[in-house]
Amino acid sequence: MNTRGLLDQLLKSGQDLMQNKAGGNQNKSSSGGLGGLLGGGGGSGGLGGLLSGAGGGALAAGAMGLLLGSKKARNVGGKVAIYGGLAALGVIAYKAYGNWQAQQGTAPKTEPQTLDRLPPAQVELHSQAILKALVAAAKADGHVDDRERALIEGEFTKLDNDQELQQWLHAELSKPLDPTEVARAASTPEMAAEMYIASVMLVDEESFMEKSYLDELARQLKLEPGLKAELEKQVRQASL
Repeated sequence: MNTRGLLDQLLKSGQDLMQNKAGGNQNKSSSGGLGGLLGGGGGSGGLGGLLSGAGGGALAAGAMGLLLGSKKARNVGGKVAIYGGLAALGVIAYKAYGNWQAQQGTAPKTEPQTLDRLPPAQVELHSQAILKALVAAAKADGHVDDRERALIEGEFTKLDNDQELQQWLHAELSKPLDPTEVARAASTPEMAAEMYIASVMLVDEESFMEKSYLDELARQLKLEPGLKAELEKQVRQASL
């Protein structure tokens, strides 16, 4: 299963989402949130509007939009702006690690091996874990139903028709949300940090359910409180 290229497309697609949102807001300044981005009100109409407008390079934006689709009341603009591909996510994790280690007052034993500094084979392992975290975060509000799962899977098929990947995605979308199970995918501290960054990008921290999921995921990933705070800080700063 090759997830590296697919995940890179998804993360970079945030730029397309930002452009679409900015254009929509010129006419719908009061709509706000993802509802405006997806073309009006909530429900299937908004999702359909996004799908009908997705073509060519916008396919990845369509898939990412559907992962975000249940968060209709949220203004996703700032967070989406930081989606710049895998390398950008790795840079955010690396910077957070550096700042956190400096705060500890001790020199790091080794340089953090974030995915922007790894060979391709290891980047693939990190990519699978991050994609797992993204899919789980999309379910954190409890509103990804059968129809939305089918739409999401359809958009992913347009991006990559790898049958193994499709089966994996179907299984991830269908299983109950379990932060403990998600956290098991992190085999290194750096991978845990990257998974947490991806989750922070996707969840609505003003939602009690989603914030609770995020806090429990951090606990299961065994993130030190100071590192957790620094990762969140770096996401906020990158969003400006």
